[in-house]
Amino acid sequence: MKKLKEFFQDFELYLGSVFISITILVVIMNVFTRYVLKFTYFWAEEVAVGCFVWTIFLGTAAAYRKKALIGVEAIVVLLPQKVRKFVQFIVYILMTVISGVMCYFGFQYVYSSSKITAALEISYSYINSAIVLSFGLMTFYSIIYTIQSLKELFFTTEEN
Repeated sequence: MKKLKEFFQDFELYLGSVFISITILVVIMNVFTRYVLKFTYFWAEEVAVGCFVWTIFLGTAAAYRKKALIGVEAIVVLLPQKVRKFVQFIVYILMTVISGVMCYFGFQYVYSSSKITAALEISYSYINSAIVLSFGLMTFYSIIYTIQSLKELFFTTEEN
């Protein structure tokens, strides 16, 4: 049960690792076949790009969850602790709204898409659904961070 919990705590990283591994293997295979065997697989570029897109969006969600995205804190760190907590609370509310809106529009985009890939002739919805998952996760994490920030803002003492 503990292993399952650990997996779900970092599942974006595990899934992203699978996609980046597929990307690397397909690219290496295609380079080898192109320069050594003098042919290429017609589908290799589409698979590599699709997996890379998933890697980027999953990595973004994982970085946001770990609070590892680059932020502008130069001004915020100059503020008093109580004001800093309030600004952080407002930022999490904004991130909840923005990521929720992006998830909604991403879903609309994926749902209405009828475009297919050139070589494999599969729907781009499979690739673009990474947008929905990523922003959905970011919305979920933003809600958690907003609640945590609210608790810190109103329910902690100045000693903490």
